[in-house]
Amino acid sequence: MNTPTPPRPATLHDVAEAAGVSLITASRALGNPSIVSEKTRERVRQAVEATGYIPNLLAGGLKSRRSRMVAGVVPALSVSQFLPTVQSLTATLAQEGYQLLLGQTFYDEQREEEVLNAMIGRQPDGIVMMGLVQSGKARERLRRTGIPVVETWDFSDRPLDMVVGFSHLKVGSALAGYFLSHGLQRVGMATGSDHRAQQRREGFLAAWGREVPTVTVSAPGSLELGRQALGQLLAQQPDLQAVVCSSDMLAHGILVEAQARGLRVPVDLAVSGFGNADFAAHLLPSLATVHVDGPGIGRLAAELVLARCQGRSAGRSAFDLGFELIERDSTRRA
Repeated sequence: MNTPTPPRPATLHDVAEAAGVSLITASRALGNPSIVSEKTRERVRQAVEATGYIPNLLAGGLKSRRSRMVAGVVPALSVSQFLPTVQSLTATLAQEGYQLLLGQTFYDEQREEEVLNAMIGRQPDGIVMMGLVQSGKARERLRRTGIPVVETWDFSDRPLDMVVGFSHLKVGSALAGYFLSHGLQRVGMATGSDHRAQQRREGFLAAWGREVPTVTVSAPGSLELGRQALGQLLAQQPDLQAVVCSSDMLAHGILVEAQARGLRVPVDLAVSGFGNADFAAHLLPSLATVHVDGPGIGRLAAELVLARCQGRSAGRSAFDLGFELIERDSTRRA
């Protein structure tokens, strides 16, 4: 009995023949699509689908010293505020034929080191961090590799390499100014344990001028933890007038618990969040929050990595995109 011969994998020659283009044009359409016309890219794409061709990215990387892969490191994909950044980052990179490989740190410094070590071992063309690199060991290793690194969703005058984000200290200060301007003196905070949330708390207290009742929960927080936090804050200060939360999810939990306790928002208790999650505007009452241009952060981070890959300089290393306080019904008093 004859053993059937396994089918031969499609090659780049097959793709070029099916697309009716030269071998070098087919290679360029897959490896450097920006220098090939859209019509040709489409013909090659259809040929790839028809032949079942799978590019050997490793072989191409050995020739060009490019992996055409960018590593993205996020605290947790379950945190909705990072998703617009990831989506924009992915889309912008894909336009130039790059793919995004994601890793999660779960707000743990040791885990951050492990994820970065694994990413570096795969020789990405760039690394985009959702936040500043916290581990000293990881920062030093990244410096030695020479891989372009863009830290996002935070800000530093002296970044590891490049940074695109905003000042969490200024966010906290702006929130303090908002509540002070509305005559609210008895304010508490429900905050995550992560570095960025703690920075916002520091900025708030610096502008407020004194300590406030605070409940710290494990990052990233949840609706359940928000409910628990309000009970703990009221135990510390029963006549609380407002709660500042480090995330919209925590604030959602505060709103639910306030309703369960018969507290009217914002008459009895004003509540603010952070991140401007999709659900924030649709809660009852609608949630006051802080808006950050997540898609803009992802797009600019991708452009900075791509510029480095193409031997171009961005001209500067730090980009502060700012933030916006969004006033809604949860803080808007008549």
